[in-house]
Amino acid sequence: MQAVSIPEHIITVHHQLVQSLNALQEVHDVPVGLSEKECVWEDGHVRLYRFWHKAHGKQEQRVRIPILLVYALVNRPYMLDLQPDRSLVQQLLRLGADVYMIDWGYPSRFDRYVTLDDYISGFIDDAVEVIRQHRNISTVNLVGVCQGGTFSVIYAALFPHKVQNLVTIATPIDFSVHEGLLFEWAKEIDVHAMVDAFGIIPAEVLNAGFIMLKPFARLQKYMSALSIMHDREKRMNFLRMEQWIFDSPGQPGECYRQFISDLYQQNSLVRGMLRLGGRVVRLANISMPVLNVIATEDHIVPPRSSRALNKYVGTEDKEIYEIQGGHIGIFVGSKAQQQLAPKVIEWLSCRDGESRSIARRKKRRSTRR
Repeated sequence: MQAVSIPEHIITVHHQLVQSLNALQEVHDVPVGLSEKECVWEDGHVRLYRFWHKAHGKQEQRVRIPILLVYALVNRPYMLDLQPDRSLVQQLLRLGADVYMIDWGYPSRFDRYVTLDDYISGFIDDAVEVIRQHRNISTVNLVGVCQGGTFSVIYAALFPHKVQNLVTIATPIDFSVHEGLLFEWAKEIDVHAMVDAFGIIPAEVLNAGFIMLKPFARLQKYMSALSIMHDREKRMNFLRMEQWIFDSPGQPGECYRQFISDLYQQNSLVRGMLRLGGRVVRLANISMPVLNVIATEDHIVPPRSSRALNKYVGTEDKEIYEIQGGHIGIFVGSKAQQQLAPKVIEWLSCRDGESRSIARRKKRRSTRR
């Protein structure tokens, strides 16, 4: 019988697979979100954390008004503090900011009827009030990411007197754009049937949708991972990202229904037709300075959807800042690490006390004209 010759590349992949499995068996824990922090307020599963720098109190405080980070509901916020060398939180602290962050936690079946207004006029406003009272200040710097950026924009429109400056990062605003599969799918799904069937939208359903946006990218990622599993540092970097990707909370049904129906399907925000708690959300009420950070290669939030914010806000002090990279890469990519936090701190430090009065004076002059 003639011997079968196994191609060299098959042998190489087999060896890499065996080595990778052996290396993974050595991993017992994947630590994430290691920055020192204190829970200063909680309401059920929602918590507000204040972060501490190791040299807290010694670094120059370049931004006097505290920053409140607002992340999306769909993933865990420790993406902003993934590991020491890839942490937006740590960079903001090192550059002289006081940083708070809302952790939405994991909703239970009792949260099925929690609404969009409950999150924005309830939890976010409660967190802002805690910071204002603890620090004896009247405003906060609001920094929103992805869906958390949309929440922050709505909050700033409803409570402009409580926001000193608004920073949005990879944030969807104009949902009418026909770019990106997520925006196309969301326009067509029967969200009412989903919510009625599940109550709490399962994380597995949402993760499957995100994976299908780039199905072959996942296969390529895992194949590439075989070549780095022998390197402990690279292995842990990979596993931290994987843990974050699949550590997804479910979505409270009523809030999910409103976000898909009112925003993705009806585009109510930019049309001036979104109502929360009986109030109409008007983007023209956003009178504070706005920094709109966009990922140029974002396949989840099309850049055109984000850019629309600057068209509708009422302030004259508004800027679009683009970073080369994807939706996640602008936080964890090596180049982005050198751009995002320094830009945010530089921009905020120039507007750390007089911005509101300047903006109001500009608005009054514009009104008189």
